[in-house]
Amino acid sequence: MAVALEFHPPFEPGIFDFLAARAVVGVEEATSSSYARTLHLPGGHGWFALAWDGNRLLLDHAVEDPADVPALVSRVRHLFNLDHDPTAADAALSADPLLSARVAALPGMRLPGCVDPAEILVRAMVGQQITVAAATTALRQLVALSTSSRLPHGSMTHFFPSPKQIAAGGRSILRGPQRRIDAIVEVAGRLADGSLHIDALDTPVSLAEKLLPLPGIGPWTVGYVSMRVLGSSDVFLPTDAAVRNGYGLLRGDSLATARSIKAPELARMAQPLRPWRSYATLHFWRAAGEK
Repeated sequence: MAVALEFHPPFEPGIFDFLAARAVVGVEEATSSSYARTLHLPGGHGWFALAWDGNRLLLDHAVEDPADVPALVSRVRHLFNLDHDPTAADAALSADPLLSARVAALPGMRLPGCVDPAEILVRAMVGQQITVAAATTALRQLVALSTSSRLPHGSMTHFFPSPKQIAAGGRSILRGPQRRIDAIVEVAGRLADGSLHIDALDTPVSLAEKLLPLPGIGPWTVGYVSMRVLGSSDVFLPTDAAVRNGYGLLRGDSLATARSIKAPELARMAQPLRPWRSYATLHFWRAAGEK
């Protein structure tokens, strides 16, 4: 039986679209009002499905070990940013002339989190400098390396591949510049052998110290991982094409003009939006997707 998860209202369900655009077939299922996936949990295998009915967030799940239920719920809450009270962020962003109408129309936006920090780092590296669709295609191909679930549900038959599996077999599947493939495989290897570890206890500073020295990782990746793994509220990505396009479109530019906006201009524009620049980023991404 599905149970209702508590959250601080309002809840803007656009996070489901964000996750659906990035869903990996075989691991995840998603629509504009639901999301489901397999999970590796401390005591065994599991899956969950979260659905929005317009008023409630309803969670269904299955686990091999009942003791894993609190861990599963905790991961779902982090993924959907359910402990966030949107009141302060919405009030601050509403004071910006460019964003005020967006916030009024879309109150309660949620910052997508994660269920596995290592997975998000791999996803971010695969997605660098390519479209969301291209990145999702590449990630779907990597599922060939992964483990089958003992609790399959619908089309969700596998887990997202582990760092060890990607380190061992990623070169045979990943496509693109060799340096990028080498970087992904190297980072997966470091995650697998424990020489690299990231989790929600990191800070943006400690995350940058761990990741920036590694090949193939730059400020965009660190910022994106900070948003997804740490739930950092004040990350801004001035080199992100969707942020640039969304900002330009909101101020009335044509898409061609928006594409000419430079990162320093974006960074200056975002300064007054502290400490909620991550949520401003969500609004710019959303606007870019509506073009």
